[in-house]
Amino acid sequence: MRFIFLSLELIVGFFVLFFIIKFVGKKMINQITPFTFIAAIVLGELLGNALYDHEIGVIYVIYSMVLWGILLFLVEYLGQKFLAFRGLFEGKPSALIKNGVVDRDELKKNRMNLNQLQSLLRQSETFSIREVAYCYLESNGSISLLKKTKYQKTTQEDFNMPASSVFVPVTLIRDGKVLWDELNDLGLDEEWLDTQLASQGITGHSHIFLAEWLENDGLFVQTF
Repeated sequence: MRFIFLSLELIVGFFVLFFIIKFVGKKMINQITPFTFIAAIVLGELLGNALYDHEIGVIYVIYSMVLWGILLFLVEYLGQKFLAFRGLFEGKPSALIKNGVVDRDELKKNRMNLNQLQSLLRQSETFSIREVAYCYLESNGSISLLKKTKYQKTTQEDFNMPASSVFVPVTLIRDGKVLWDELNDLGLDEEWLDTQLASQGITGHSHIFLAEWLENDGLFVQTF
């Protein structure tokens, strides 16, 4: 008999969940905002807990999921009607890079460090900060990029240019610390690094936020 009730709860829960997703919208599936991410988890937990609690019947499964779905729809409706409400639940994008300069205050505000920013850039097929004019951290944790003009995508076929070698940028200084392993892997030493920095009017490593080397393009440096 218990299997019959469990089967009934599963079938009802399946279709209720299906209609809630269709009713609330596809953005819950994509988890566009932190709120929709949490809402999707709670919705799944409501169904899961109801199925495995022997004292909860089908009516309670339907009631809890429908009520949660109504609350989600209400939040989405208010977000469409009122900008203040939308900002409260969806948040606003944060500009991590402005005019080619990393905004350290925004990084701290979003509890991010330079390593995480570089990782997100690489996932967006951008291997050097010097390529970026503006970078925004969206509400769902992804980033949106606007590259500098000379780094915007073109194809070699557009200019009938021959193929050229591709180089990976290497971070040599991060947060005032020299990454000696990276420097040694390039076959370079501290004297070479100091010479490169001196050519840009910089002495010492401690006040350098980021120094990145790219073959054929030189050393890119941003101080604190």
